[in-house]
Amino acid sequence: MNTATYRGSAGLPSDEHKTDSVRARRRFRRILIVGGAVVLIALVVGFIPQLRERQTATADTKELAISAVAVVSPSAKTPGSGLNLPAEVKPWQEASIFSRVNGYLKSWVVDIGAHVEKDQLLAEIDVPDLQQQLDQARSQAALAKKSLELAKSTNDKWQRLWHEGVVSELDAENTATSQGTNQANTEAFAANLRFLEQEVAFQRVTAPFTGTITVRNVNVGDLITANNTNLEMFHIQQRDPLRVYFRIPQTEASNIAVGQTFDVQVGAQSAKTYPGKVISTSEAVSPDSRTMLVELQVDNSKNEILPGSYATVRVPESVLGKVLILPDNTLIFRGKDLQVGVVDAKGVVQLHDVKVGRDFGIQSEILSGVTESDKVIVNPSDSLTTGTTVRVAATPASSATPASSATPNPSPANK
Repeated sequence: MNTATYRGSAGLPSDEHKTDSVRARRRFRRILIVGGAVVLIALVVGFIPQLRERQTATADTKELAISAVAVVSPSAKTPGSGLNLPAEVKPWQEASIFSRVNGYLKSWVVDIGAHVEKDQLLAEIDVPDLQQQLDQARSQAALAKKSLELAKSTNDKWQRLWHEGVVSELDAENTATSQGTNQANTEAFAANLRFLEQEVAFQRVTAPFTGTITVRNVNVGDLITANNTNLEMFHIQQRDPLRVYFRIPQTEASNIAVGQTFDVQVGAQSAKTYPGKVISTSEAVSPDSRTMLVELQVDNSKNEILPGSYATVRVPESVLGKVLILPDNTLIFRGKDLQVGVVDAKGVVQLHDVKVGRDFGIQSEILSGVTESDKVIVNPSDSLTTGTTVRVAATPASSATPASSATPNPSPANK
């Protein structure tokens, strides 16, 4: 028996046995790997959907916690219908006529509605006391004049005698002083006479300018007191041309210039208009109404317009500048100030204070606080505050009716 045969028969491992052992270990390892992979796949397949569901639920919860809002941007437009503003019609000039003298009304020659010329007699006042003073002043002035003539003649004689050495120097000086005193008295009496003559002239009440008498408050026999502002004897107005005053909002004040012509409609229901030319402006904005006063000149040669009438001035679209307009449902009413909610690029809300101008019905003019690029929240909630995070709706809110189709409220006021 050879050596190889002997070793194999003794139960020692051979190459075949080693190979089988390696293969067995490899199969076992493969089974473990495959089994582990199957278990891992099973775990992954079962866990990932749950994880996704949890993530989706968390995202949905966060999404639901953020409010969705609709936004709109302010639109810059020119009111297509122009701007109608209330106006006040006044005479070119007017005056209240009072008495300068005391007395009784002797007569009046014009009544209300009378057209009078400048310096035309309106009434005459009886002034007996003043007439007596005038007569006395005339007598005093005449006496003073005679005394002055006597004093001058006497002084001339005494001056010659003094130079001849007949009289003393003191006597000559006394006569010169007497002449000076009489000269002063004469001038004083003459001035008093002129004053009384002027006062007596005021017994004739005349028109200060051409116009129409609109008020007569006196009758014959009435007691007239000088400078009594409680008793206006007459009131006179010059009606051609007329002055028409209106106030333009601050935002449009820079567009008004002297020489422009606007249509003036007189009367609430009247369709007739009259051209009015801008002759001046106040060149200042009132701190109370934030408006500027504008004065127009309107021809009234046909006497069709009555001073004091209600009028409306129409400012055309070509004169007006563009205005920012927002729907009324974007405004937040809290306390005295108006606010709007503006959403920034990160979805964070900022509350802006705004000033509102004209009211166009369902829209309002915004004077300050926002720009055309801002995204303003529509129908903001009462609990909206600065710093709130919101989600902008996919479809932006449509703006309200354009200002060109709305009728503006002529008086600018805050809501």
